[in-house]
Amino acid sequence: MAEWSQLPRELVDLISKHLSSEIDFLRFRSVCSSWRSSVPPKPYPNSPSRFPILPNNGIAENSWGFKLTKTPLYLITPPTETTSSDSNHGGWIIKLDRENPQRMRLLNPLSRSQFKPLPSNFPKNLDSSQYPILELGQEYTLQFIKYRPRANSIADAGNLYMEKVAVRLEEDGFLLLTIHVSGKLVMYRSGDTKWSIVDDSSLPYDDVILKDGNFYAVDNTGKGVLVKLSDGSAPELTIVGQSVFGGDKKFLVESCGELLMVDKYLSIGPEDDLGYNENVEFYEEFDCYMSERTVKFKVYKLDGDMQKWVEVTDLEDRILFVGDNCTFSALVSEVDCGCKGNCILFTDQFFCSTEDDGGLWKNYGIGLFSLDNGSIGPISSYNGYAELFWPPPSWICSPQPIDVSGVAVVSVSG
Repeated sequence: MAEWSQLPRELVDLISKHLSSEIDFLRFRSVCSSWRSSVPPKPYPNSPSRFPILPNNGIAENSWGFKLTKTPLYLITPPTETTSSDSNHGGWIIKLDRENPQRMRLLNPLSRSQFKPLPSNFPKNLDSSQYPILELGQEYTLQFIKYRPRANSIADAGNLYMEKVAVRLEEDGFLLLTIHVSGKLVMYRSGDTKWSIVDDSSLPYDDVILKDGNFYAVDNTGKGVLVKLSDGSAPELTIVGQSVFGGDKKFLVESCGELLMVDKYLSIGPEDDLGYNENVEFYEEFDCYMSERTVKFKVYKLDGDMQKWVEVTDLEDRILFVGDNCTFSALVSEVDCGCKGNCILFTDQFFCSTEDDGGLWKNYGIGLFSLDNGSIGPISSYNGYAELFWPPPSWICSPQPIDVSGVAVVSVSG
């Protein structure tokens, strides 16, 4: 049997240069101390040197520019020695804010809110050699910069630009596609002095996504387009899916190699529908107590050959995640949380808790929709799902400091 730890340092270094995925590189360095010493750690890809400040020319007039950040989403699964007697032996989904690599923050995977405080026995470092890690996706966000920043600091950016951002990394930079305040598509190529609004007569766009190196977008009727961006030429839009109309907000999700469109239906009505006792007349008189809420979803799969969306009524063992700035999916067999697939987890402020629950889920506003029976409600009403996010599982907490000398680690702050 080959002794992989005895591979020549030059060969180990050569292999590492062919790993394009950051998580694969992290795993590679975690194999053994010999490989770690042969391959120096790479800088984080969302450092200011990788993503320079973007200009506002062509997209906004009330800011100095934009800061682009990249936030990874990971599924961490328990070590093999974990037993079924542990209170939670399923996977744990995290989103890491790595703006400060020395002091990272745990964020709600479906929003930008921070999970805190961390439990007192939460490790200061997560040793990536101890836990199987799967990268579920990447979230890119833009933030307004209200003033000309100091040369050595861009930390105090303004409010978040709330539209979805899709980014394609290239050898000499990156290409970005997002949605302008007008509802039109807008693109930016690294090194350009201004943004370019895509001239298109479509209705306002709802979402953009990068799949297999190609940009896709969907408008609020459900019309899907492939956005071809080439050097020195205007963007070309090709219709790949005709309109389906129906719901109020469309989302694009990549799942198991397929491009899905999730259609969200909203309603504005009394909270009576979820069990509240106030009468309808009260709400009619005081509309401030009326709130927009999600009532159902429909899911479609893109049939590119037929240029149409085909409705999907059974996701089987897939769980779709629809967040404020990102979408992703996972298999039940991957998360291993004892819950069922064929459902959608999504953000909705209607499901924010107003009760004192120790800070665990207050104001996080996550709901669940089941395609099995059409039921919908706060995530806490469905067994096993909330534990995917919070609190941290028992197998990751330790009363003793973890020895992380020489290993690839993730530092997390509370």
